[in-house]
Amino acid sequence: MRVSLFITCFNDTLFPGTGKAVVSLLERLGCTVDFPMDQTCCGQMHYNTGYHREAIPLIRHFVEVFGDSEAVVSPSASCVSMIHEVYPKVAAELGDEKLQRDVAALIPRVFELTTFLVHKLKIEDVGAYFPHRVTFHPTCHSLRMLRIGDAPQRLLRKVRGIDLVELPSAEECCGFGGTFAVKNADTSIAMLSDKIRCVLDTGAEYCASADNSCLMHIGGGLHRQRAGVNPIHIAEILASTEQGMEGDGIAAAAATAERTERS
Repeated sequence: MRVSLFITCFNDTLFPGTGKAVVSLLERLGCTVDFPMDQTCCGQMHYNTGYHREAIPLIRHFVEVFGDSEAVVSPSASCVSMIHEVYPKVAAELGDEKLQRDVAALIPRVFELTTFLVHKLKIEDVGAYFPHRVTFHPTCHSLRMLRIGDAPQRLLRKVRGIDLVELPSAEECCGFGGTFAVKNADTSIAMLSDKIRCVLDTGAEYCASADNSCLMHIGGGLHRQRAGVNPIHIAEILASTEQGMEGDGIAAAAATAERTERS
């Protein structure tokens, strides 16, 4: 299958190692990966902060750039939920029948990484090796909007060497929510404190997730406490192999921790 990588502006700017891990993983599984150079933001940041009109050109652009893709895969449940849930709503509100048709045709071909692997490729064992104690944080968008279910956990359970530990109160929000963390800082910090306490209770070396936005928030809190727990995107774990191929999760996690410290 030919896959178009939608890296998202957040990952492209702050976590490019995640995109490299996705490419390494998909190519190892036999996919041909391309990267449309004209891709930009999906418009979620604008839409969620009330700038609906400003999001429209970005929505149209996304549909134009990826309209001919056989499959579009992204390491961001948040951005994929924007495409699946908001794009049809915006197209309907505009009364643009062509945009509605184009969006309806594209959505079934846009996948969050773990759902693409489990439900499209029908693969759970991707040949990964990650000999570490890991807990997994399911993000709000993946749970409540995209409803990816247990696809990430099914993949992680098949990773050789992993010690996967259930996260207490896993479904509680970490408090990031994009600009929510800025506009409601005190509430965000309180929610983050609860999440960090749950992560530390697991004794995990790594906290994994399907969204780097939440991982940046959680990782920042862990770093400030000198907790010794590294945030890591699930793609970086799944790309890791015993041979230490490019995209190795341990190296990627170290880079993630370094970026979190700088931020």
